[in-house]
Amino acid sequence: MNLPDDAALVVVDVQAGFDDPWWGPRDNPGCDANIASLVEAFAGSGRPLVYVRHDSTNPASPLHPSSPGNAFKPYLDAHEPDLLVTKSVNSAFHGSPSLDAWLRERGTTTVVVAGITTNHCCETTARVGGNLGHDIRFVLDATHTFDRTGPDGTTMTAAELARATGTNLHGEFATVVTTAEVCRAVRGPA
Repeated sequence: MNLPDDAALVVVDVQAGFDDPWWGPRDNPGCDANIASLVEAFAGSGRPLVYVRHDSTNPASPLHPSSPGNAFKPYLDAHEPDLLVTKSVNSAFHGSPSLDAWLRERGTTTVVVAGITTNHCCETTARVGGNLGHDIRFVLDATHTFDRTGPDGTTMTAAELARATGTNLHGEFATVVTTAEVCRAVRGPA
């Protein structure tokens, strides 16, 4: 896999509040380790690093700005992002400051998406970014989500939802990749 030298890693909503049992059962226990590996690789290569924080408008949410869960998970503290985007909707491209404008000012066209949750903010960020013309690489094994009950009362597991997201995105809005593939591309030949 090729990855341009200016490819940006967009780390979506990796916040302490997602460790709260309030959300229910989740998938991919290796997600945080994979995100940490991506952050280390990008920071070590000097590539752009973007953190996105969800500031929920719901006072009961663990992601509300008044909640300790609004903070980033501690492993992100090891590196300062080049850009911090805050949002109260799903897409990182609808936050402040404008992620799209920042990427265009830099001439960056390739965006690597990782974070929480797979089928909400990460998928929406990938879809919007793809629609805006960015080359999106979606690191499915560096995302996680939670079981969700549909309007018919049937519960889909987090793993089923993640598989559906990968299927929905790949070849349409993004290229679905793995943490290992991205890290190899960032670090270059051994």
